[in-house]
Amino acid sequence: MTETSAIPPGRFCWLDLAATDLAVAAGFYGSTFGWTGREEHASGGTLLRFRQAGREVATAYQLRPRHLAAGAPSHWTPYLRVAGLEPALGRVVAGAGRVVVPPVAAAERVRVALVQDPIGALFGLWEEEPGDGPS
Repeated sequence: MTETSAIPPGRFCWLDLAATDLAVAAGFYGSTFGWTGREEHASGGTLLRFRQAGREVATAYQLRPRHLAAGAPSHWTPYLRVAGLEPALGRVVAGAGRVVVPPVAAAERVRVALVQDPIGALFGLWEEEPGDGPS
């Protein structure tokens, strides 16, 4: 579990990298920023949990073949923490944004959704279910 529970709603809390070449990305961020990656199996693929100085800083995953075939580039997705995912999605739509990917479970006690604002920028919404804190 990431260490995001202390971040208040409405602030950026996490980053995901969708990579066209996960090995190249891991090497670049490792040599440039000293990040280390720990592999984890998730959603039918491999996820890297990047750490620096003992703290998780981001995750990265390999883009699927269908996304690569469609020409999807590597890209970062920033996540904003929300207190309630469904009400936040309602506010996005009411504000002329749109839901790109509906809510999904992303990690233990975390649900996320991908949205687009009225000017076309993509970002994620991140909801943590109540619990005993980071595990």
